Amino acid sequence: MGRGKIEIKRIENSSNRQVTYSKRRNGIIKKAKEITVLCDAKVSLIIIASSGKMVDYCSDPPETLKKILDKYHSQSGKRLWDAKHEHLSNEVDRVKKDNDSMQVELRHLKGEDITSLNHVDLMTLEEALENGLASIKDRKSKYVEAVIENDRALEEERKRLTYQLHKVMKIEENLRDMNYNNTTHGQQIPFSLRVQPNQPNLHDIINSTSSSSSSSQYRHLCSLRLVGFAEICCDFRVCGG
Repeated sequence: MGRGKIEIKRIENSSNRQVTYSKRRNGIIKKAKEITVLCDAKVSLIIIASSGKMVDYCSDPPETLKKILDKYHSQSGKRLWDAKHEHLSNEVDRVKKDNDSMQVELRHLKGEDITSLNHVDLMTLEEALENGLASIKDRKSKYVEAVIENDRALEEERKRLTYQLHKVMKIEENLRDMNYNNTTHGQQIPFSLRVQPNQPNLHDIINSTSSSSSSSQYRHLCSLRLVGFAEICCDFRVCGG
């Protein structure tokens, strides 16, 4: 007794549907392989399950799939690609041509493969090289000028800082000298060289001029000491003579 005819309709049970899909998928792929070997046919098979998983088969290497699709497109007259994809394909071809042209031009600029150029092409190439060389020289000149100007500014800044440093060192030296003089003048004069009684008392003078500036007091004090010391030297010279 033969097997009953199966009604072709959607299998509602998901488990049975998945089992049937797996069996028939393997059977279709097996038949595609058989017809490829037996009949020397080119077969391309794509199966997409309801879950989204794809299974494909191609009788030749993968790069032959594009040739099969192109042949289908040309013989059936059906548009497999929309206008957007065709535009992208044309744009890719244009970019490839531009790239090849730029590669040839670059080799010409390097002096390579110029045997095929005529007189006009050589003149154009020479003009382009001269313009490029002039631009390079101009840029180089501006760069050198900027470096020189920067060096000049650095040198002026160095001189200014050196001058400021010398001024500070001179001020410090003067302060050290003033401190040394103050220390020396502040020492007690020996008894034999003291100022005579007819000279004013130095401490009284300092107290009486407390309202004046410190610099004026110092200069006045030094003047009195020098006068008293000169008079002492004169008296000593007279007595010794």
